[in-house]
Amino acid sequence: MRGWWERGRALGAAHPQAVDLGIALLVQAAMTMPFVVPRPPDLEPATWPAYGLTTLTVVPLIWRRRAPLAVLIAIIATSALYKLAVEGPGQPLPYTGLVIVYTLAAGSPPWKRLVTGGLMAVAVPVSVWLNTRTARELTFSLFVFAAAYVFGRLTDARQRANRIEAERAAARERARIAREMHDILSHAVSLMIVQAEAGPVAVRTAPERAEAAFDAISTTGREAMVQLRRMLGVLRTGDEPGPAPREPQPGLAGLSGLLDRVRASGLEVAYESAGAVRPLPDATGATVFRIVQEALTNVVKHAGARTVSVQLTFGEGALDIRVLDDGRGPQSGSGGGHGLIGVRERAAAHGGTAVTGPGPDGRGFEVRVHLPVLSSAEVAR
Repeated sequence: MRGWWERGRALGAAHPQAVDLGIALLVQAAMTMPFVVPRPPDLEPATWPAYGLTTLTVVPLIWRRRAPLAVLIAIIATSALYKLAVEGPGQPLPYTGLVIVYTLAAGSPPWKRLVTGGLMAVAVPVSVWLNTRTARELTFSLFVFAAAYVFGRLTDARQRANRIEAERAAARERARIAREMHDILSHAVSLMIVQAEAGPVAVRTAPERAEAAFDAISTTGREAMVQLRRMLGVLRTGDEPGPAPREPQPGLAGLSGLLDRVRASGLEVAYESAGAVRPLPDATGATVFRIVQEALTNVVKHAGARTVSVQLTFGEGALDIRVLDDGRGPQSGSGGGHGLIGVRERAAAHGGTAVTGPGPDGRGFEVRVHLPVLSSAEVAR
């Protein structure tokens, strides 16, 4: 049922005029009931002119979104004409008035709502005076119109809250995309710089190493382009021919290629996996990949290390990531940079934690991340 409701709301948002026409037809059906129900013998029979004026009261609702205040004035005028010109059956509820008051309360600026209040403050007592002239009808009429206004204001508040949440979600998505681009570009450019700096020296002393360095630069650049196209493909607006690429982000399966690219820069990389390795959700796998990628990028850029070890430990309901190098360790006055901040944010997004600092005995630099993941029993289920 919820799925049907959501699809109906989406269809209504795409075709507001059709919704307004449907509401007008529904109101017309409700106002037709007193004309088809047999009337007491002491009352005049319902006539076609009276029914025509009833329809004339409903028709303005078709334009309720485009000119709500004009529609309200038209409904007041046609309703007064119905009261004064014909002897037709009454209605149990002022359907047209309730619909337009709700519309004005839900989507009009304050000055229009103020004008609406003034018009209704005059029209409701006059209508009661032309009908029964009783306090009971006056109280009931004021109550139902006030309720319609309140419901309209609540709808406006809910829509504003939805818009704010949508803007916040868009901001979070922009931040996520910026973080992904930072990780991809920082990693690729760092490796390319290291290889490019080593290339001229290798050309003179070891041509085969120079060729491998240039191949590594080319491979790293192509891989970065592939990942950027994959990520930005979902932002395409359809101006370019062909479908946008929507391949999944790299996960655990992409770690081996990542480690090979780092090894090609001359850094010795050791990899170890402990515990019962099991599949991870796509989002978690992508987070693990990006955390390891950012940690290795920091090693390449800042550590001055010769070796680095990457260890994944699968526990029951948790995954621990450890990246340790033998470089110069934390630098005094360093704030950690955007990379380590991104590591912490990624871990926090999955309910995990990230700790960075000097390695054992104060040597090198260590990144430790703890991520909650599905247990083996949950994966089996």
